[in-house]
Amino acid sequence: MNRDVMGLIVKRDDGSEIVNYDDPQFPSYVFEGWVRPKVTWERVPHFHEDIEMCTITQGKMAYSVNGKTIMLHEGDTIFINSNQIHYSMSIDDEGARYVIAIFHPGILNATVAVEMQAIRPITDNKDLSYLRFREIDEMTEEVKRLMRSLLPIRHCAFELTKQYFQIWDLVIKRSEIIGAIGPEEAPDARMQTFKNMMHFISNNYQRTLTLEEISGSANISKSLCNLLFNQYVGESPINYLLHFRARKVAEYLRSSNLNMTEIATLCGFSGTSYMSEIFKKIFNISPRDYRKDWRQVNASLDTETSGNSKP
Repeated sequence: MNRDVMGLIVKRDDGSEIVNYDDPQFPSYVFEGWVRPKVTWERVPHFHEDIEMCTITQGKMAYSVNGKTIMLHEGDTIFINSNQIHYSMSIDDEGARYVIAIFHPGILNATVAVEMQAIRPITDNKDLSYLRFREIDEMTEEVKRLMRSLLPIRHCAFELTKQYFQIWDLVIKRSEIIGAIGPEEAPDARMQTFKNMMHFISNNYQRTLTLEEISGSANISKSLCNLLFNQYVGESPINYLLHFRARKVAEYLRSSNLNMTEIATLCGFSGTSYMSEIFKKIFNISPRDYRKDWRQVNASLDTETSGNSKP
């Protein structure tokens, strides 16, 4: 795991997330985390080939999946299918705690036969964007137990693989119960159009962008552009752009020693004052205080690592 990007969702140019795997040689990330309003990992639209599962252990929160908001309470688990546009969000000031597992479906592809019979019918089904395991579902307790069991074995590829197969078995059974498993279908055209605009913003956020340019990148009207952004991420294209730039500021604050003027320029802001105004509005903290807090956290992590190391 790369500590410099802990608490950040780092994306490729096409908008897909670069998952911070626990081991670069094994595509799996397991973490016991929390979410509250205005933290840097809340409301960050992204997608990835990986499967994402999240079990709520305390409080309540929500996920947005392809523009649909799914409420989750303590004990609930959500399954997010491969390549869906999604993000987590707080729904009150108390926030929530959770166990999250993000893993590439390739872990389960033992053979081509297994892939075709048990994996692709799930991952390639555009009608199956998510599954929710709730208290009323008979499999909820078992999937919650399996999710919690991942934490102590997060660095053991063999043990994780065994548990992921058990979790996947429950995903298949739940899909069959609700009649969601079906034949492979073509990707939704609107979603691909939206992903194209995410890609354009990712490649051009450092310069001044207009709504006309963003919509033009996908060859659609400005009104349809606004509609798609509101459908998939619940905000306007310009607000999405500002959020994107603010998250880039957070990345530079944590991973570099650049001054505020340099960071503002790199992130497409006209000046440091405007950058600070937007950053504080989004994350409820100034850029300088954010950098100071992160350096204190990083120093604490270094102390813990040093204290736990053998002589």
